[in-house]
Amino acid sequence: MHESSIVEGILRIVSEEATRHGAPRISRVNLAVGLLACVEERTLTACFELLAEGTPAEGAPLDVQLLPLRGDCPTCGDVETRKRKFSCPSCGGDAVHWTGGRELYIASIEVPGPDATDLPAAAQTTEG
Repeated sequence: MHESSIVEGILRIVSEEATRHGAPRISRVNLAVGLLACVEERTLTACFELLAEGTPAEGAPLDVQLLPLRGDCPTCGDVETRKRKFSCPSCGGDAVHWTGGRELYIASIEVPGPDATDLPAAAQTTEG
């Protein structure tokens, strides 16, 4: 289960960003995950809930946005699909060169307060 090591990295970045911006707590972490990142969303969120205890992100939800597969089909051109299927969603061809879908990065970090804004993610990580 590599989700726990991914969550440890996310929490390290989130805690560093909270400290850097003077935010005592985090109210939400928004994560973007490609369909081919090989992570299980439920396991990821469960690990986050458990490992966030005692950090500025304790009690904050981890919202996961699943990113589609993107590729280049020699017949159709650029293609995109939300299914883990390795043929072209338009023509069914199997010569698609997949160019996206392995991403995994913090899209934003939200903090509570009257002027609550998203903290920019200091770093983006990619699983490959």
